[in-house]
Amino acid sequence: MGHWIVHCLAIEGKYGAAIPQYGFERRLAPVASFVRMDDEPIREKTRIYTPDCLIVIDSTVANAVDIYAGLKEQAILVMNQKGSLKDFSYPPSIAKVGVVDATAIGLEVLGRPITNSCMLGAFAATTGWIKLESIYKSIADDFSGALLEKNRQAARLGFERCSVATLGDRNG
Repeated sequence: MGHWIVHCLAIEGKYGAAIPQYGFERRLAPVASFVRMDDEPIREKTRIYTPDCLIVIDSTVANAVDIYAGLKEQAILVMNQKGSLKDFSYPPSIAKVGVVDATAIGLEVLGRPITNSCMLGAFAATTGWIKLESIYKSIADDFSGALLEKNRQAARLGFERCSVATLGDRNG
């Protein structure tokens, strides 16, 4: 998914760098991908230890890894989760959150629990850092025909069905 975000940034005249990090060489092992974005060229190509935003495609990974470690204050969270925003608690560093049931959308549109396109739409809806139109263009490099249309639909539904909330100052 990181490469799609970087491609969207390029479409919009911005700069981005995707840095994937793979753990164990086995199916279903947690995977992390880091994306740097800026209006200027990016030289650093290393892991990000204090992210501004966290996209969680599989919320069960939080049972194995501290997914919130290192988040900056006022961070943004985009979560694939069934339920509403009020059903969950978030660390105090989270200032804005977007929740979407991307798994259900993947099943509905693609017939499989594939969530990447949907989560891209939710990311766009939550952050405003990329546009939905850029997502449509970006995924066209990887898909064609009916599969392209289905992935565009999944991205649109992720954008439309994402519940976004600003959590505000919870310290006072």
